Amino acid sequence: MLIVLTGIDGSGKSTAAQALVSAVQARGGAALLLNNHAGRRAMSVFSAKLGIRLPARAADAAETIFRVWNVLLNHLRTSRFDGLVVMDRHLYCQLALRAAKGLPRGRLLPWLLAALPAPDAVVHLEVDPRLAHERIKARGSDAESLEDLTAFDDGYRRLPEYPQFVTVDASVPAPELVRRLDALISQLPPRSMEGPLLAPN
Repeated sequence: MLIVLTGIDGSGKSTAAQALVSAVQARGGAALLLNNHAGRRAMSVFSAKLGIRLPARAADAAETIFRVWNVLLNHLRTSRFDGLVVMDRHLYCQLALRAAKGLPRGRLLPWLLAALPAPDAVVHLEVDPRLAHERIKARGSDAESLEDLTAFDDGYRRLPEYPQFVTVDASVPAPELVRRLDALISQLPPRSMEGPLLAPN
């Protein structure tokens, strides 16, 4: 079973993905976490140190190379794994970033989405950009502006794929979010797993 998590920075994707996979593994289930990052944080830190800001198209080109490589490699890993695979981010994220920056979708990413095996569900973690901004400031490892987060949120909503996403309220505490994700996943048609992923309280 393949689940993809999407959402703006500060929505809790990585935390929720790791917690869900760890919980499944703790109870003896087979689960794998795969990250489809694009190197945005590293590039942001590097640009800040140099005091420069990469042009939108240049930044997108670099991010796309990293993202596509990770997605292709992780789909190969998924094909060899029998159990729950949770992907933290995917090509949808890059398309949303393009929409946020006013860049065209292009042909490569939509073609890859059509060519790659479809996930069992794309779960979008919804959170108010203001709350996401507060979370980012609290962790102190990123420098995303509220304006950028708002544009990113709008970019997701304008994706033609967005109506097929399963949306989950990510404003709740992490343990509750994991519980909701488990409930959602347990309702999907099972392939290699049966029953709820987490033991009930």
